[in-house]
Amino acid sequence: MQHTALAQEPLRLLTQDDPAPVIQFGTSALDGVMPPSGLPFVLVSDHAGRSLPSALGDMGISATDHARHIACDLGMAETGRMLARNLNCVLIEQAYSRLVIDCNRAPGHPTSIVRESDGTRVPANIDITAAEEGRRVEEIFLPYHDRISREISTRLEGGLPVVLVSLHSFTDRMNGMARPWHTGVLHNRNPAFGLRVRDLLVAEGGLVVGSNEPYALTDVSDYTVPVHAEGRGVPYLEIEIRQDLIATEQGQAEWADRLARVLPQAWEDFRH
Repeated sequence: MQHTALAQEPLRLLTQDDPAPVIQFGTSALDGVMPPSGLPFVLVSDHAGRSLPSALGDMGISATDHARHIACDLGMAETGRMLARNLNCVLIEQAYSRLVIDCNRAPGHPTSIVRESDGTRVPANIDITAAEEGRRVEEIFLPYHDRISREISTRLEGGLPVVLVSLHSFTDRMNGMARPWHTGVLHNRNPAFGLRVRDLLVAEGGLVVGSNEPYALTDVSDYTVPVHAEGRGVPYLEIEIRQDLIATEQGQAEWADRLARVLPQAWEDFRH
């Protein structure tokens, strides 16, 4: 009896020619070096990258859609890197587009791997198999979060303070409605540090600062802060900046400078 060989799915998603899933800027505690600034901040950017694994091609979306906010948090990669330089602290970025897997959602969450995003269908995700989803979790999601976890653990084990700063950006309009906030501070449990940042931003004047706007931080809607900060009793800030304000190099520098002023002041106030 003849047996027809079944086509087997590839064992891995990423190849040696694909980018590593985690990008680091600045000095890490894992390098065995005391953070040179003496500041406690660990910056993380869940949606900084827009890379696609070569095995997925263009995922069936146009270049125009790939340039939209559905692929990444526009302006945040540049702003986050400027902020890391200004503070002389570490920044941990996710390299891959949120269209491949959203690293601020728990695996299995309905928006972990989106079939449609802001009106755009993502053909590569429509009929994804459990094995394919597992590879995205194993090769992209887990290395990123393992890197954050090890950074925090190394600092805590060394007796160093840690404040997790999760960087995000948001669109100026959603569902046809203008969003008036320039920035938003998101909080859930243990909100004290973030609320201090919120108050300092308000005190600067000229800013419309949202509190759990335009999104609310919850255990279900988010992953990074609930797991790495709230789950470990670490103070945190999850901040959203409106994308039109960081669309240019000048805007990115303005926000990086602003946060580089506010974050150390918030830390001084918080710890005293």
